[in-house]
Amino acid sequence: MAKKEKAGRAAGRGGKQANGTPATVALTAAGAPFTVHAYEHDPASSASYGAEAAEALGVSPDRVFKTLVADVDGALTVAVVPVAGQLDLKALAAAVGGKRATMADPAAAERTTGYVRGGISPLGQRKRLPTVLDASASRHATICVSAG
Repeated sequence: MAKKEKAGRAAGRGGKQANGTPATVALTAAGAPFTVHAYEHDPASSASYGAEAAEALGVSPDRVFKTLVADVDGALTVAVVPVAGQLDLKALAAAVGGKRATMADPAAAERTTGYVRGGISPLGQRKRLPTVLDASASRHATICVSAG
């Protein structure tokens, strides 16, 4: 992937490590360029995490992507889609050669990825999962995703 920006919350969400989150540690180890844009999550906000991130960072919502975990034929699969959009479960299943997809149980998603709901990153997950990135990401020089 070309240079992409990572959006994350300030410390306190997910598996923060001494030198960053698992996502930023993985990016650094891979030598991938990235920029962290941290913000304080407002627990009183009625906006979705993605909409809140876009507003807090002053970024167009079409550049902010959410990470969703689905169950495709019994196997967890990651989908990275624009925050303003919805995941097409049939398209996700087809993209990974499956027949049927449903949203994963949140506890299973947290346990498998090592991140908490609302802060799941497509990078640095505890277990490697098949990952599908929405094609609209290619329309942008950079995108923002959670860095945990």
